[in-house]
Amino acid sequence: MTEQQTAKAPFDVDAVIDEITKFVAGQTRTTPEADQDLFATGVANSMIAMQLVVFLEQTYAVTVSGPDLQLSNFFTVKSMAALVGRLQAESAADSDV
Repeated sequence: MTEQQTAKAPFDVDAVIDEITKFVAGQTRTTPEADQDLFATGVANSMIAMQLVVFLEQTYAVTVSGPDLQLSNFFTVKSMAALVGRLQAESAADSDV
């Protein structure tokens, strides 16, 4: 998805959840539930967390920095999708100013 597509397309949380789930499955060889705590269940570790940051930034043209780097934003696929949605909305609002 290009930055231009991201800015114009409405946020589709189900599609984002699906894409993140596929990425996690590819990295861990397990398919997590959308609300499964990836760290508490041993699916993810600190290395996967860094890969998730890079994946979200590159796939959704967002920047994850500062307070957004909290582990709580990466506990579940749903929490990552919510983070992407919020960051894209903030970016769109900034570009409208």
